[in-house]
Amino acid sequence: MSDNSTPEKDPASGGRSRPPADEPGWERAALERIALAAINEQRAARRWRIFFRFVFLAVLALAAWGALNFSGERVATAGRHTAMVSIDGEIATDTRANAEDINTALDSAFEDSDTAGVILYCNSPGGSPVQAGIINSEVRRLRAKYPSIPLYVVVGDMCASGGYYAAAAAEKIYVDKASIVGSIGVLMDSFGFTGLMDKLGIQRRLRTSGANKGFFDPFSPETPKMDEHAQDMLDQIHSQFIDAVRQGRGKRLHETPDMFSGLFWTGQKSVELGLVDGFGDADYVAREIFKAPDIIDYTVKESITDRVARKFGAAVGAGAVRAMALGTKMNLR
Repeated sequence: MSDNSTPEKDPASGGRSRPPADEPGWERAALERIALAAINEQRAARRWRIFFRFVFLAVLALAAWGALNFSGERVATAGRHTAMVSIDGEIATDTRANAEDINTALDSAFEDSDTAGVILYCNSPGGSPVQAGIINSEVRRLRAKYPSIPLYVVVGDMCASGGYYAAAAAEKIYVDKASIVGSIGVLMDSFGFTGLMDKLGIQRRLRTSGANKGFFDPFSPETPKMDEHAQDMLDQIHSQFIDAVRQGRGKRLHETPDMFSGLFWTGQKSVELGLVDGFGDADYVAREIFKAPDIIDYTVKESITDRVARKFGAAVGAGAVRAMALGTKMNLR
């Protein structure tokens, strides 16, 4: 007698026929269906996990890209305000206080039609005479181009040497009574290892093409001609520094025999000497002088990638090259 019962459809097996319970081997078929359904569920769950992981990684990558490429550019401003640009730390090409970034920020500050006045905040011990001179020249250029927008310097802890070189071009300079100001001089520093090399029996084998190519080599002895040439360069740069100070300060400067000797003074004494104009911080200048208490910082901020490159690459590499190959560094500090 034939069995006319119709096999049931099993949704878990994709619509395939499910054998009746009295058919031989139905237990195994049921187990296979259960196992297959579990595998399908696991695959679906795995696909969703993979999808969400990709979404998470994409969001993380976008966030990282935004952080690494953040340059600190100012936000759009609305309304009359005081613009501020900071010279913070050593003035040099490989630091935050480099002339290119400082001048870019100053240009942006002056170009904004809502700028009531510009504060050049200085907290620097000095640095490169070239970089300081470039900033000085740009300040004078912008003052001539925008005569209706005042540019004042506000000093933090220190505005010395190259920092003062850059600041001297401003219309006015404000300090705290305890600020350090001055150090109008130039120095060239290096090391000499010739005595130690003689004691250790080390011989320097330097070959040059050009009689003076080995000047300032730290492993070679100094010569009178070398000293004379170095002093002549220092005197020229010192004269340029003095001219910039006299041009910037004009009749306000009360020159003394020690003024251009490299000495530095407190802010209180600097007012008496005419190196600066008065006492006040950035808030005071913005609120009481410019009458624009809202301060917008235009300073170019260093990105994370630039900071990493500078700290772990450029700074270390450049420092090693300067120390080993050049041996001499000229500074306004």
